Amino acid sequence: MSWAELFSAPLAFKLLGLAAVVFAIMAVTLKNIFHCALSLAVMFFALSGVFVLLEADFLAVVQILIYVGAIVILMIFAIVLTERITSDAIRQTNHLLIPGLILCAALLGAFVYIIGGAGWSVEVPPVQKGSVMIIGRQLLSTYLEAFEVASVLLLAALVGAVFLGKEITKK
Repeated sequence: MSWAELFSAPLAFKLLGLAAVVFAIMAVTLKNIFHCALSLAVMFFALSGVFVLLEADFLAVVQILIYVGAIVILMIFAIVLTERITSDAIRQTNHLLIPGLILCAALLGAFVYIIGGAGWSVEVPPVQKGSVMIIGRQLLSTYLEAFEVASVLLLAALVGAVFLGKEITKK
């Protein structure tokens, strides 16, 4: 997408993209970790709105179900169950800030160089209607075992997070 195409995009796309960027920045810069998790959830909602505008409805639903419904909720469970995680005594920075910034700048430069040199196709393939129904049928027939294994793994991760976050008391 060129800059001219970006400025001619619909207003809803621009607002949702801006909201996604703002809440992503808030998710990594806020001091309170609970607020960071909530900002991350809002960012995922805004990103799913972008997917809806791009007619990628399956990705929008997956974005909400997996990232908001599973990952952010798991993070909030971990925050709530962990003691002293929101204490003011915990430092929010570390001694690797400068090397981290240098590494991020190097990665950003590499990404800009690679993306700028790539010959992106401007033709968009047609969106296949009913893709959600096709994927749903495949998921519940051909890939049923993998779907069930993934659900058991997510449940085990949730139980493990509760177990690790729970305070052990001796009687």
